[in-house]
Parts: sequence; C-alpha cells; structure tokens
Amino acid sequence: MLGIRQDTTKKGTTVTNKYQKNTPKTSSGPGLAVPDEVTIAMGEIAEDMHEGLLALAVGAGLQVMAALMEADVAAVCGPRGKHDPGRTAVRHGRERGSVTLGGRRVGVDRPRMRAAGGGEVPVPAYELFSRSEILGRMAMGKMLGGLSSRRYTVGLEPVGENVERAASATSKSAVSRRFVAMTETALAELLAAPLGNLDLVALMIDGVHFGAHLCVVALGIGIDGTKHPLGLVEGSTENTTVVTELLTDLRGRGLDTTRPILVGIDGGKALHAGIMKVFDHPVIQRCQAHYADLRIMPMWMGNPLQDSGLMLVRSA
Repeated sequence: MLGIRQDTTKKGTTVTNKYQKNTPKTSSGPGLAVPDEVTIAMGEIAEDMHEGLLALAVGAGLQVMAALMEADVAAVCGPRGKHDPGRTAVRHGRERGSVTLGGRRVGVDRPRMRAAGGGEVPVPAYELFSRSEILGRMAMGKMLGGLSSRRYTVGLEPVGENVERAASATSKSAVSRRFVAMTETALAELLAAPLGNLDLVALMIDGVHFGAHLCVVALGIGIDGTKHPLGLVEGSTENTTVVTELLTDLRGRGLDTTRPILVGIDGGKALHAGIMKVFDHPVIQRCQAHYADLRIMPMWMGNPLQDSGLMLVRSA
C-alpha cells in the first residue's frame, strides 16, 4: 500500500516517527524486506508536478527506495531505539552512494550496517538499485540504434530538473566505455553459445570488411526461417586456414556437420575448401549476384545492354 502524506508547511522526511520506532510490517521479497505500507511526503515532490508525470513518479520512486532501504536495515538490526540482544548487526550511520535511474547515475544517501563481529553488511535494496548492468545495456541499445555517445543524453527520458542536476555517468567517455564493455561481453557470449539445439537447414559464410579488418562470418538459417549468428573469426584474407578454424569451432560447439546442409558462399576457393574439410555432406550453392558481378559483368563492360542483362541474371 502506498500512503500519501501532504506537507504544505515544510518538507518532511520519507518515513514518519512511528515508522522509525516500530518494526515495519513487511512482505516476503527476493532478499528484500518490503514494507506493506510506504508514506510519501508530497511536499518534497510538489515541484516535480510542473515537469510532468514521469518526473513526479521518479520523485515518489526515490522515496519508496529510501523506505525499502530503511526496511532492510530494520529487518536486520531491529527497530530503532529498542535494544535487541539477538540482532546480528547494528546501524552504522549513512554515506553517499548512487543508484541507476533512467540511463544515468543519481546520488542518494544510503544507510549502512555493520555486523556484530565486525565487517560491513550489505543493504539488499541498495545493492539491487545500484547495479550498473542496465547502463551498459541502454548505452549499447541506443548506440546500435544510431545515437552517438556525444548525444547520449538527448535520448534519455526526462526525470526532473532536480534529478538531472545530480545525475552522472552520461559523459561521452563514460558511455563509450560502457558500450565497449557490453559489446565485448555480447561477443564473448555469442562465440561461446552452444549450437547443438539449433535445427539448421542452411548456412551462409562470407568475409565482411570492417575498415582495415576482415572477419569471416557464419550465419545459420533454421527450419522455420529464423537467422542465427553463429560465429566469426578475424583474418587478413578469406584463406582456407581461417575458414577451417571458424567451422571447426562451430562443430566443437555442437553444430551437426554430419548431415546434409545447404551452404551459400560467394564462390571463393578458400571457402569451398574449408567447407569440404569440415562438413560431411555439404550442398554448396554459389551466390548468383557474385556470379553475375565477377564472371559476366567483365565481358559486358561498355555494352549498352549491360544493366538490363545483369538484372535478368540476378533475377534468375
């Protein structure tokens, strides 16, 4: 239950004195002490109303988060002001911390706990909300969508002027670091993913240039038409060694190379040789567009019928 406490004379606190002196009634949660009731001080978020519903919701959400942290502390240390001989930890003041909010980091005051035998005791709610994985996912999603790291803040949702002033981790360099870290993680997961459960009927292999780099890429097509990126390997050219290394890795990750499969390539001899080394019964299909460009087009150079002829070949 979410209670609302109006305060028109002065700014109040998130929790009332009654809440501080008594153990809060809580519901079971995933490692959290979740209060059944939370009181919101409207006086503290009244200014956010003029900036829209989202800013108001953010202000209320920060107060709810503070109440969750206090509930965690009370669940471990007992109610404030009452001696509990069976408690396993004690309150250890407060310090500045930060949580993830809408693609940015926002500073908050967080409570601390210390074990009876010494050592810091984590506050579950703070540990949950301070995780930064979502920042990396948002950075990668926005940059893959075409938003540059320099304009990252333009794509963030408005969360209120007060929160914006206290926000961090939105600079170009911070966003770039998160993007690099997330793409490295995503690539490592892709290159290690098991392939034994895929029902593939076709395989496409080709070399793709990224600036001065060349990567040989393998793309699988399932029985239902779904495309599955399988793997890639970097090499200076599309040579047999690089292609064989890629396909051998796919076989080691569970790809069935013993049954017939349609393999589409651009006609390179290295690709053909690598496929024949790894697959038992490949059905190799040469790309018709590459065939038209590499074999037929040179003979038609300067011929006024070139364009119409190529269109006929490519549509065959």
